[in-house]
Amino acid sequence: MANSQKFVCELAGMRMVEMRDIIRIAGANNGITDDELREIVDEVLGEAGKQPLKKILLLPPDFTRMHSGAGKITAMIYSKLKDSVQVDIMPALGTHDPMTREQVKVFFEGMVPYEEVLVHNWREDVVKIGEVPASYVAEVSEGLINDPLPVEINKRLLDPSYDLILSIGQVVPHEVVGMANYTKNILVGCGGKDTINRSHILGAVFGMERIMGKDHSPVRKVFDYAQEHFLNSLPLVYILTVTTASHDNVRIEGVFAGNSRKVFEAAVELSREKNLIWLDEPIKKAVVYLDPREFKSTWLGNKAIYRTRMAIADGGELIILAPGVRKFGEDDGIDRLIRKYGYKGRENTLKKYNENADLRENPSAAAHLIHGSSDGRFTITYAVKHLTREEVEGVGFRYMPYEEAERKYMPEGITDGYVEYSGERYFYISNPALGLWAVKGK
Repeated sequence: MANSQKFVCELAGMRMVEMRDIIRIAGANNGITDDELREIVDEVLGEAGKQPLKKILLLPPDFTRMHSGAGKITAMIYSKLKDSVQVDIMPALGTHDPMTREQVKVFFEGMVPYEEVLVHNWREDVVKIGEVPASYVAEVSEGLINDPLPVEINKRLLDPSYDLILSIGQVVPHEVVGMANYTKNILVGCGGKDTINRSHILGAVFGMERIMGKDHSPVRKVFDYAQEHFLNSLPLVYILTVTTASHDNVRIEGVFAGNSRKVFEAAVELSREKNLIWLDEPIKKAVVYLDPREFKSTWLGNKAIYRTRMAIADGGELIILAPGVRKFGEDDGIDRLIRKYGYKGRENTLKKYNENADLRENPSAAAHLIHGSSDGRFTITYAVKHLTREEVEGVGFRYMPYEEAERKYMPEGITDGYVEYSGERYFYISNPALGLWAVKGK
């Protein structure tokens, strides 16, 4: 408590950065070029750095957001300022594994030394700076959750020696908060165990289908409360992107910078236009590919389920091609819980949650188990190289050897959309992280 009080008191010594909103949207036929991106970075730094900058903190996402454009933006800022300003870089890992040397090289385009990248520890490196009242949580959750939500963030963000903190990341449909990034990058990406756990179970209990692709979800409202009451004293500026991608060709559709909520709302509007894919009819069979560089666990790979579930027909089938998946949870403790309880449906998970202390102590794991089940509405098959049949079936999925699935569902030259191959018709998705698929009218 003493440390918490000390850091919160130091907030009074920090200054909020005052700047105008900067919004740039690409033309109809071209994404934002690197030269245009450098101009935007210069404009942001000019606005945010009206007082001389001596020390800044950059908060990009990690490698699981490799198609966000945020690595490129971070590298540009680092290269521009490193000789005159102390530039600290701490990826907003949340519960994810720290980035490897190779991931740092690829994500930051070889411009940021591995030794310069700080690691956020969601269990150890955080300080509680406030609490969202139980009455407010109950109000936004329609009475489903009646507990307060602690607000914990990495203690580095409260260091008064920082003149500027830049939170950099992508706005895209998300299963917990509705639309990813903005305050989520701080409160989850740089957040602590209790904030992550409580926010995830709030989203899961409220209902994923009621949240995804929308701005004002219960979790977002709680994050907005935290921004207004606890984060506004920080010298915090957001740089948000909206992107699309074809394989590895990332196209930055828009950049939105500032510290008002309006920049997030503008990014949400563009993301809903670019990242929501509306279908005329439900998909009877979907095949989703997970890039092995990005997806090494079902904790991440289940985006294939979250982002397609609203488009898959009752009695349908989802095949997940997951050559890089070798475990279930990113965190060892979470991995054990997934193996123990499995993706066995919402009602079963809530029952186990109420009956078992280990699951109650990790609400984010319970939320993930709810998200990763189809509740029997459609089948889910994981095609893997690094997990056994017993492991995959033990958590509630069907199993297929990856090589068999690759031969069957990935013909040469395959592109997103409906495919007819070897007598089968299926809907192919090359990257579930960049979209949300749903049926018109639902």
